Amino acid sequence: MDKQLATSVFESLASGVRLDVYRLLVKAGPQGLVAGEIGSALEVPPTNLSFHLKALSQAQLVTVVQEGRYQRYRANLALMQELIAYLTAECCAGHPEQCPEICLAPICA
Repeated sequence: MDKQLATSVFESLASGVRLDVYRLLVKAGPQGLVAGEIGSALEVPPTNLSFHLKALSQAQLVTVVQEGRYQRYRANLALMQELIAYLTAECCAGHPEQCPEICLAPICA
């Protein structure tokens, strides 16, 4: 991950609505949700939701697949794991295995 992508991810999640959308999609797991389900669950109007989903897509935080007339959104969990690894890569002078409280499998492997 590079600094520009990390910044883009953080900027995207700085919106309360987008953070709620991302967390809802994480909760939904690999099946994801269609836009209408997201809007209903969060009580966000379609035009407003569309704006936020586009921002999340541009930041690569969500993927979208067309299913007939619906669009299914899924959280990009690999990107979030990559972001965490990027943020903690220099822990303990570049030895994250010395920092057990943050030692996640992808980081310390």
